[in-house]
Amino acid sequence: MISVLADEASDFATATTNINALWLLVAAALVLLMTPGVAFFYGGMVRAKSVVNMMMMSFGAIALVAVLWVIYGYSMSFGESDSAGNITDWWWPHVLLNPFGDNFLVNEIGSAKGLAFVGFQATFAIITVALISGAIADRAKFGAWMVFAGVWATLVYFPVASWVFNFTTGNPTNTLGWDWGNHGYADGGWSVWGLGVNDFAGGTAVHINAGAAGLALALVLGKRIGFAKGMAKPHNVPLTMLGASLLWFGWFGFNAGSEAAVDGVAGLAWINTLAAPAAATLGWLITEKIKDGKPTSIGAASGAVSGLVAITPACNILSPGWGIVLGLITGAICALAIDLKYKLGFDDSLDVVGVHLVGGMVGTLYIGFFGTGIGLIDSGSWYQLAAQAIGAFGVAIYSFGMAFIIGWIIEKTMGFRIKSEEESAGVDVTVHGEESYALDPTI
Repeated sequence: MISVLADEASDFATATTNINALWLLVAAALVLLMTPGVAFFYGGMVRAKSVVNMMMMSFGAIALVAVLWVIYGYSMSFGESDSAGNITDWWWPHVLLNPFGDNFLVNEIGSAKGLAFVGFQATFAIITVALISGAIADRAKFGAWMVFAGVWATLVYFPVASWVFNFTTGNPTNTLGWDWGNHGYADGGWSVWGLGVNDFAGGTAVHINAGAAGLALALVLGKRIGFAKGMAKPHNVPLTMLGASLLWFGWFGFNAGSEAAVDGVAGLAWINTLAAPAAATLGWLITEKIKDGKPTSIGAASGAVSGLVAITPACNILSPGWGIVLGLITGAICALAIDLKYKLGFDDSLDVVGVHLVGGMVGTLYIGFFGTGIGLIDSGSWYQLAAQAIGAFGVAIYSFGMAFIIGWIIEKTMGFRIKSEEESAGVDVTVHGEESYALDPTI
């Protein structure tokens, strides 16, 4: 009888693992779809003669980062460390030759779930790099962008992903984290598992990280010719709306998939991923109506994305009611923040800073006040807010500094920005030898 019960328990555990692995694979596909969504979203907002270049930067990110992730990116982000804190087993034979061997690559040795997790995290790395491209639209060399993407992913995203997502539980030699939050363990990276930051799906690792890097590149490349408010209107609004739709659709995998299981937390993340961006859309449109007199479709799309950004770190820890409040606040703040570039004099072409950096900051800090059981309102403690702030600004400062250095070196060596005459003629023709539309070339 005992043997039968044990067999049934084993079968149930196996079935549960397989279901969770299936959900991870589906979620990974949803998140991968988000990067073409970014391509459409950004592509619709640039000039007609810059669409190919804009979309190519997203597809280039898919191609390059996917290869780097398989060769060494995953192992840098999720590898175990030795007693000296050095990441071990990061070199390519472990990834390419022995995926089911006894090493860190498979979280559950020999199971499908481990490799599903590898694939799921790959899509996060890809979209983070792609998001940065919006800050340098209309003026970047594609080759220079690819060099930046590879170096930045290696030196910034992979380490930051370890800070936030690496939780090699049960590894007594893992010294990547410190138990400042008094959790009784020090596994994984310093941000979440050491300091105690709540970043469920990448508010810091993805959005603050990309937003800060975008700001750095915008400063390195400088302003577009004729930079001023209203200088260039989106050439294809439906394309941007399509991109926003794909992003929202894929974001359910982004947030709910981060639970890596089919359970109540995944359900909460799903509902918050519906409610918060919906509220943010309203918050943006109301603010836009008050500020500019008209609510716009671009505003609706940008508002939805800002809400998705803000709820990303918090989707597991907020009740849907507080998620709606977060959305309304974020939509309003980001609608105002996108105009800061004109006052401060940096050319963030497609509002990566105003939406992703600002939205990520708002969502991450909001947890310190309203996070269920950990925020100031529930706990009466300021600790969580302090932890959220340290985690958010730590990632922002590191990403900005590294991106600026990498971008500056590329600009001074191979050149990052295209020539003025090439910018005027259109980056599509001058860099790629293609046109996005068979239309009047003066458009």
